[in-house]
Amino acid sequence: MVRTLRPVDVDLALVGYGGAASLVMSALRDQGVPGLRVATVDPGGVKARTWAFWTGAADPLDPVLDARWSGVDLYGPGGRQRLDLDPMRYAMVRSDPIFRQAERAAADLGARRIGTTAGRLDDDGGAVTVHDADGTAVLRARWVLDSRPVPPAKPGRTFWLQHFRGWWVRSERPIFDPGSAILMDFRTPQPARGVSFGYVLPTSANTALIEYTEFSPNRLDDAAYEAALRSYIRLLGLRDLTVDEVEDGAIPMTDGVFDRRPSPRVVRLGTAGGATRPSTGYTFSAMRRQATEIAALIKAGRDPVPAPAYPRRHLWMDAVALHAWDRGLVSAPEFFERLFRRNPPDRVLRFLDGRTSPAEELALMASTPLLAMTRAAARVSLPARRTRRA
Repeated sequence: MVRTLRPVDVDLALVGYGGAASLVMSALRDQGVPGLRVATVDPGGVKARTWAFWTGAADPLDPVLDARWSGVDLYGPGGRQRLDLDPMRYAMVRSDPIFRQAERAAADLGARRIGTTAGRLDDDGGAVTVHDADGTAVLRARWVLDSRPVPPAKPGRTFWLQHFRGWWVRSERPIFDPGSAILMDFRTPQPARGVSFGYVLPTSANTALIEYTEFSPNRLDDAAYEAALRSYIRLLGLRDLTVDEVEDGAIPMTDGVFDRRPSPRVVRLGTAGGATRPSTGYTFSAMRRQATEIAALIKAGRDPVPAPAYPRRHLWMDAVALHAWDRGLVSAPEFFERLFRRNPPDRVLRFLDGRTSPAEELALMASTPLLAMTRAAARVSLPARRTRRA
């Protein structure tokens, strides 16, 4: 832990040093921002995790990807559907190489590390004083990028979680197809309120990440996750697996509004900065885009305030979908099955990344259960009275 007699003065402070801040650190080095004084404020010990995302035929992260797939399977109410993703790919990367890249970038930039938990941020309009958890000022920065989790500043109609548990498994026999993944498998028992699915991401013929995921208001207890995973593995017909690692987490899925800039010189990153797609929980691609944009803005001498991660119209469509699922107007398995069956896969994937045109979005909307979605849209267009929680 670094202790100072007076606050360190820097140009940019990264408060909270997880995936979002690590991507910013690497982007600053890659952009070649000269003479920038950077510091991180975080106690360390970030939990390892895995990110999956859509990408093209080539990606700067190719050297550190654990796996990539040009085709995936979806199991919906109508059975198995094979999705040819070309020219896109579904890719997976673990957090360790992302963090290692960031550590090398931090060394190249001469970044200071303040190894403590950040507390209050005092923004006087000209700079921000960062305090530790005890209230001691440890750093003063022209700008702060804060990736610590916060609840929405303005609640919406729906507050769900994407919560999951995954097992990294190993088999003595070659039982997986490393060229193919299961994206969503809705053959899992569905909760009374919400949706569940499994997925399988092979990294070799003998290894894979198998996860059980729910979109619903509340997390499960450990026993329920374990039972759900064992049940899903039996459904897949897999036997004699060794579990090497376990990972789990919860990601907010809400139409509530996050305050991306809570004060003049504090900008939020990651989920707190609006990088999480409300209808799916996907976050990594938006974090990468925002990191690249922030570094480019700083290099150009501009304020490091990235554009919103997703168009406003996409967030409205997400609010409609969440409301429809939450109120039982539309079955989420049917929704996703129809979306992929009635549209080219690359159109759906670009929509999930926030990169489709209004004309494409009309086609996507037309492929969903129109009557039920129209009812949900009418309700979402009315002023919200309260956020519906469990």
